[in-house]
Amino acid sequence: MNSSPATETPQPREREYVRLTGSTFSLRIIAAAIILLFVYYAQGVVITLVLSILLAYCLDPVVEFLERWHVPRTLGATVMVLLLCAVFAGVGYGLWTRASDFSENWPKYSGVWRQTASSIEAKISGIERGVTGADTSSKAQPQQAEPLRDTGALRALIVRGLGSLYALFLEVTFVPFLVFFMLAGKREVWHGTLQLFPASRRTQVKEMLDDLRAVLRDYVLWMTVVTLMVIAFSSLFFWVLRLDYPILAGLASGVLNMVPYIGAVLAWLPAFVLALAKFQTVGWFVLIAGVLTGIHVFALNLIAPQLVGRRLRLNAVAITVSLLFWGWVWGGMGLLLAIPITATLRVFCDHTESWKPIGRWLSA
Repeated sequence: MNSSPATETPQPREREYVRLTGSTFSLRIIAAAIILLFVYYAQGVVITLVLSILLAYCLDPVVEFLERWHVPRTLGATVMVLLLCAVFAGVGYGLWTRASDFSENWPKYSGVWRQTASSIEAKISGIERGVTGADTSSKAQPQQAEPLRDTGALRALIVRGLGSLYALFLEVTFVPFLVFFMLAGKREVWHGTLQLFPASRRTQVKEMLDDLRAVLRDYVLWMTVVTLMVIAFSSLFFWVLRLDYPILAGLASGVLNMVPYIGAVLAWLPAFVLALAKFQTVGWFVLIAGVLTGIHVFALNLIAPQLVGRRLRLNAVAITVSLLFWGWVWGGMGLLLAIPITATLRVFCDHTESWKPIGRWLSA
């Protein structure tokens, strides 16, 4: 008789616990949806902030080196930002001139593409007639394609791939200022960030920020080195094949080649566009695909893991899911920023007790 009240008493508490747990889960779902909407619709602002943080982490060691030589931090940050702008301006001008030349000659390549597509379509139609035995000659003749404004279409494609004009404007104009302020006011920003947390958690937050700085800095620096190496190898290969615009094609293939997994296939596209105007046999395209895939395997599967793999610690599933998600949210910029963002999430999970299971899942 005395046991029944003992067994019935915890039931209201259990119901309250279940109710609170369900409420907490619902709030997390709502918060995640709000964050997703924010990063999608405010992509110009968020991408600008992420790029600025990555560049600031990359340039900070040089500013600290200058500071050890008694160069004021503000002056060192100014010098580094000006050098960064000069490098980007020089590279951008060179690429723009080559891209302009290529856009003027684009009708030649687009004509080859249309001829190739027509030939493939004719072969497919022949196979269909052979299988079905139907006479497709009575079908309506394909409409003559209207003259396309190839140059305008190409430029529109480039602009659409980079994002909206507003986002591009933010990235070009605000990134240098944000990088300068982050470098010049690093100590103030660092101290202010720690003050946002209770005193009992500041040590943990400091360790997390130190770990995050090391991960992002190593990733940006060493992946830049690997990317330049891939671009050099690709450009040299295209020059040996005597393709038009070897440096421009090498840059495009090299950048695409750095996208994990799918980059091995994406890197073929710029070379195939140029190769169609020069080669007519399949063997050359097989050679191009094989060499570019070999460069991808060598750079991302052999060199990059030795340089950044130990700190990055992300498994293949996590990388693939992050590429799919951020590529869907931000397009091309999402593919480039997916791994740093996921690595940041992994560092946060490793230093937060309730999120450590997610961190273990993300880790290699």
